[in-house]
Amino acid sequence: MKYIIAPSILSADFGNLQRDIEMINKSEADWFHVDVMDGVFVPNISFGFPIMAAVKKHAAKPLDVHLMIVEPDKFIGDFAKAGADRITVHYEACTHLHRTVQLIKASGCKAGVALNPHTPVSLLADIIGDLDLVLIMSVNPGFGGQQFIQNTYKKIRELKHLITGVNENLVIEVDGGVGVENIGNLVSAGANAFVSGSAIFATNSPTETIAKMKELTGKRLTV
Repeated sequence: MKYIIAPSILSADFGNLQRDIEMINKSEADWFHVDVMDGVFVPNISFGFPIMAAVKKHAAKPLDVHLMIVEPDKFIGDFAKAGADRITVHYEACTHLHRTVQLIKASGCKAGVALNPHTPVSLLADIIGDLDLVLIMSVNPGFGGQQFIQNTYKKIRELKHLITGVNENLVIEVDGGVGVENIGNLVSAGANAFVSGSAIFATNSPTETIAKMKELTGKRLTV
C-alpha cells in the first residue's frame, strides 16, 4: 500500500511561498494539502482562488483541496478550474451530499468527504461506494495547535471496516496533530494519507521531517 504525506500549505511561509512549494516538490511528500476556510463554517479565513492559482503554477504534485466552507457546491467548479485534483467537502456542510459528490466528479476531480470529530463514520454508509477519499478530522477544524483527539484511532478502524468489501481503494486521510510521534499508530489503525502542517514547516528541516514521516509509515505499531 502506498502511504501519502500531504503537507498543508496553510503552515507555509507566505512571504516565501514559492520557496516552500519548491521544497515540497523536491521532498518525499506526495500531495499539497490546501485548506480553504470561509469564516462561517469555521471561525478562521484562509485563502481562495489567487493563492490556489499561485500554488498550481509552481506545484509539481497534486493539489488536495479541503473545503471548510458552507455551500461548497457554488465553488466546486471554480476550484477545479484553479487546479484542484481532489476536492473534499464536509459532511456537516452539505444538505445534499450525494449531489455534491457527483458535482465534484463531474468537474473532473476525485471526491472526498470530511468528518468533524463529533460526526460518526456510520453516517457515510449509504455513500461510501461513491467516494475516493474520507478525511477524518483529528482536531476541530479551523484552529492550529490543537491536541490530537485519541478517539480518531477508533474512527479510522470503523471506517476501515465500513469499506471492506465495498470500496477498498478508498483513501483514509487524517488531518490535525499528525506528526512523527503518531503517524505509525495511524498507519496501524488503517489510515493511508496524512496531512501535517506545523509539524513539518516548524521544524529545522521540513524535508527531513517529511522523509522521517514517510519512513515511519513502514513501521506498524500497536494501537
